[in-house]
Amino acid sequence: MADPRAPKAPDASRRSERSRRAIFDAALALVGEVGYDKLTIEGIASRAGVGKQTIYRWWPSKAAVLLDAFGAVVDEYDHEGLPDTGDLAADLKFVLRATADEFNDAAWQAPYRALAAAGVNDEELSRTFVARLMEPSTRVYVDRLRAAQETGEVAPGVDLRIATEMLLSPFSQRWLMRTGELTHDYVDTLVDLVLHGLRPRG
Repeated sequence: MADPRAPKAPDASRRSERSRRAIFDAALALVGEVGYDKLTIEGIASRAGVGKQTIYRWWPSKAAVLLDAFGAVVDEYDHEGLPDTGDLAADLKFVLRATADEFNDAAWQAPYRALAAAGVNDEELSRTFVARLMEPSTRVYVDRLRAAQETGEVAPGVDLRIATEMLLSPFSQRWLMRTGELTHDYVDTLVDLVLHGLRPRG
């Protein structure tokens, strides 16, 4: 029988989780400070206080580390659905205004831009990026538009996936290409224009 007074063995799972969190924090901080091109596994390991082999044991590349780190941030957000007050325009403006505020936050911009840029030349990364980070938010917009379609706010027969892309693609394009500012006025105008095309005629 084990001596209850004996010191307990370290909990490896807790130690691993602490290391993982430190690595995530380091990757997100460094990509904001030095940019994606200068981000390295060695730099992440040094900032996190772990050996680089610890990182390579869990991830094959800096892109994979950054994707999981940013994914952990995104996972903390509620993807259960958009608000449904019965006013589609108001609900979309409310959510997209908040999204614009997030995208204008430097801490959010750096990893998102880095992953989007890296995905241009890495098909596997791009597919994972879309599946993990973009698709969940896209689905909640589709679901909200479907609810609006059922109540008559959106015309029957509208392809809701394309309708969602009509709403989100200009938003993303403006942000990624820096063609203009993401303001609340811009968001409101975008929602009004898209819904003008989606509403039932007559």
